Amino acid sequence: MKRYEGLFILNPPAKEDGVKEIMDKLQKEIEKAGGKVETTQKMDKKSFVRVANKKHSAGFYVNFIFEAPEAAIDAIRSHLRMNEDVFRVLFTVAPPAKEAAAVQ
Repeated sequence: MKRYEGLFILNPPAKEDGVKEIMDKLQKEIEKAGGKVETTQKMDKKSFVRVANKKHSAGFYVNFIFEAPEAAIDAIRSHLRMNEDVFRVLFTVAPPAKEAAAVQ
């Protein structure tokens, strides 16, 4: 299994509480595809520099670091295309986790 970093741009829900629900759904999608989530990071809502259409001028950014089989990435990506809560997604291979230094 490889270690990945997934950056998700979420369509802004009516309430900020909705972001947590969407994050939980995304984590379940990753786990359903055979992945194991290490960490999640919710970032703020940011306006887009270039607006593709007026319907999407901003989004919430969420970062997941997880381990998954290589085939799982394509499965997750294709399944998220149908999810209206996710505007964009970018997966990159994350560097290996730093091991804790041994205490002497």
